[in-house]
Amino acid sequence: MNTRGLGFGFLLLSLAAVGTPLAAQDGEALYTTHCAICHEAGGESPAPGRETLRQMSPEQILGALERGVMRAQGGERSRAERRVLAEHLSGKPFGREPVNPIPQSAFCAASQGAAGTFEIALAGSGWNGWGYTATNTRFQPRNVARLLPADVPRLDLKWAFAFPGASSAGQQPVIVGGRVYIGSWEGDVYSLDAKTGCIHWTLETESGVSGAITLGSRPNGALVAYFGDLAANVYAVDAATGMVQWKVKVDEYPLARIRGAVTLHNGRLLVPVSSREESQVSNPRYPCCRFRGSMVALDAASGRQLWKTYTIDQEPRPTTKNRAGTQLWGPSGIAIWVAPTIDAKRNVFYVGTGNNYSTPATNLSDAIVAYDLDTGRVRWSRQMTENDIWSAGCRATPLDPAICPDADAPDFDFVSSPILIESPGGQDILIAAQKSGIVYALNPDREGETIWQQRVGEGGTQGGIMFGPAADGRTLYVAVSDFTRTSETTREPDPNVGGGMAALELRTGRILWRTPAPGCGDRRPCSPAQGAAVTAIPGVAFSGSVDGHLRAYSASDGRILWDYDAVREFPTVNGVMGKGGSFYSGGQAVVNGMVFASSGYSHHGGVIPGNVLLAFGVE
Repeated sequence: MNTRGLGFGFLLLSLAAVGTPLAAQDGEALYTTHCAICHEAGGESPAPGRETLRQMSPEQILGALERGVMRAQGGERSRAERRVLAEHLSGKPFGREPVNPIPQSAFCAASQGAAGTFEIALAGSGWNGWGYTATNTRFQPRNVARLLPADVPRLDLKWAFAFPGASSAGQQPVIVGGRVYIGSWEGDVYSLDAKTGCIHWTLETESGVSGAITLGSRPNGALVAYFGDLAANVYAVDAATGMVQWKVKVDEYPLARIRGAVTLHNGRLLVPVSSREESQVSNPRYPCCRFRGSMVALDAASGRQLWKTYTIDQEPRPTTKNRAGTQLWGPSGIAIWVAPTIDAKRNVFYVGTGNNYSTPATNLSDAIVAYDLDTGRVRWSRQMTENDIWSAGCRATPLDPAICPDADAPDFDFVSSPILIESPGGQDILIAAQKSGIVYALNPDREGETIWQQRVGEGGTQGGIMFGPAADGRTLYVAVSDFTRTSETTREPDPNVGGGMAALELRTGRILWRTPAPGCGDRRPCSPAQGAAVTAIPGVAFSGSVDGHLRAYSASDGRILWDYDAVREFPTVNGVMGKGGSFYSGGQAVVNGMVFASSGYSHHGGVIPGNVLLAFGVE
């Protein structure tokens, strides 16, 4: 099989099976959802109107979205979405198709493309899905990690891969069968060779892909890769070839997205549905808000929906008007940002939920929720923060009480997957780490009754604790964010606040050690916050920082064993310009003596943009 052809030939076949990303998108719908509120504000906004945009070429509009004044807004859209918008708003087609920036030499040779080993790949070593285990421990055992604490200080960069056109990278790498599977904010999914970084295949999706990919096997042994995108589509893709087998949209709300990883269990895909609607409320003309978070179960073989459970039972209704006279709606919000955690013994799964976006407050926000695996019925819930109604409008001065009724609304939702683990005393406990900076150990047999709780951070809209700890059976390793800005006016990160690691005894929650962040030094802009998910192997915990450093900590005493500064340009195996930056969101995958990490996250709590996947090994 000629695997060089997989990058182009199979890509064309895959897109033909579901419609190309360009054809699948409605330019007017994209504009109405993401652009119109500013571009149709008349004299209230400096953004050019439709008539001005129509006088521009698609190349000019695309340039503004990718390199110019609209780069921040364009970074929230995939490559396909930006091109659709550029053609739709200009009313003109591009003069020619863009040249693929990846040279043919970046694709694997035919001898590396054989797919026969894929029939048994899941039984071998790897890192599958968000948390490695279905219980999201993020702990890799020694026989799979094959990396000893004594070897960690000798880790050195083996190869770097750059995501073309991207200005952000923070996805969780997945390694199965000697291949790396990873998506990008540009809407590309890649299958790479784990040893060399060469490309087996690439697929362009409708929107950005930010969640980890999950692989499962068919009855015939063939592997399938499952993932969601930021337009709320779920895909099933042949893991050997990149051929799309099915694609399903799980929520029609325009701002709905799938940010967390889907979880596969007993032939069902569990899909968390979230949205970015709360960020729209900074504009007083936005009629906040009508999104409702949900969990969706799909048949893994066909994509057929089996059930859907909303986090808010009732549909939103008109409530009041804000100071600008805009009609507001509610209740709304309670996005689910996290990968579900499976509890096969109790036939449930657990998620943490987000905050409400608008009044009235509801009881599943900022909560740990247990759902029945078969029906999606809520078995029980434990709300940690009541009345947390928060949106970007809460940053406004002065506050509009119609939008933000409580000036102290903390935005303490959960963006960390719960961890189900047996403590050394033999009791099953559910670990819940919150943006409040508090870690809870809950009893899954007593509807989430607290066993212990421990504060490790001050908390805030960027954590507290962001994307989650790791647990090895005796100890919980927690990275502290506490990301802080110098002021809401400048929005500059505070280089002197945040960060650090802590180790907690699983049985009691007692803090065993703390290691403060080394600090930003002279780097600006910079934050020492550690918002990325932690990854643990025997004797070592890895944590990435917003300051661009990836560090390995001794599990016994918190000493920093290894510190890699990724803020630099990299020569890459795919010939695309690569730059490292903030580590945020996804953690590291450690497989067969190698450490894989994405660097350059620039959304939300990210500070230093970049676009690389880095692979380290021992010299």
